[in-house]
Amino acid sequence: MKVSVYNQKGEETGTMDVSDAVFGLKWNADLVHQVAVSLAGNARRATAHTKSRADVRGGGKKPWQQKGTGRARHGSTRSPIWIGGGVSHGPRNDKDYTRKVNKKMAKKALYTVLSAKMRDKELIVLDDIRFPDAKTKHAAHLFKSFSSQDRFSKLTKGKGALVALAGKDASARRALRNLPFVEIDDARNLNAHKLLQHTFLILPKDAISAFAS
Repeated sequence: MKVSVYNQKGEETGTMDVSDAVFGLKWNADLVHQVAVSLAGNARRATAHTKSRADVRGGGKKPWQQKGTGRARHGSTRSPIWIGGGVSHGPRNDKDYTRKVNKKMAKKALYTVLSAKMRDKELIVLDDIRFPDAKTKHAAHLFKSFSSQDRFSKLTKGKGALVALAGKDASARRALRNLPFVEIDDARNLNAHKLLQHTFLILPKDAISAFAS
């Protein structure tokens, strides 16, 4: 299949052939959901932590005698129903959210999302990404050229664009990193979860080779 190639002025300059096995897959919601949730869990850090009644200080002495006071019976002030007591069923930092993701599943989920962006006209392939003097104003001009077109109008809104570079291009990274609606990554590091967080994917032509069928 063919994909349109644009220059940095937002003008279509031609087309290039891409693999049907990467950019021509049918949508598979179950696969994409399973992989995306698993990848999100693998990136999650269990930082929230509450103390159970075993962790709370004090409470060793029975607050009052069992009978004769007219009050409810209690054995410890560390009980979850006491103010300052332990928390019942609260989050713990020893919980493990990781899930195993098979390589074939992750790869197919990535290609499925790429194919969806291809069909929805949310994939922008550039003939090259170069910014003189690594200036942010030049990068902003690129996005202004595209966002002025109706089909790319959401390119500069929110976390609208993910730019996947072919390699370590320090100049391009410096020019792009200060734009609030852009995230930068290497094409080889892309996964389904990251792609789903952005509306548009921008690829230089030489980054297509990172997706081997």
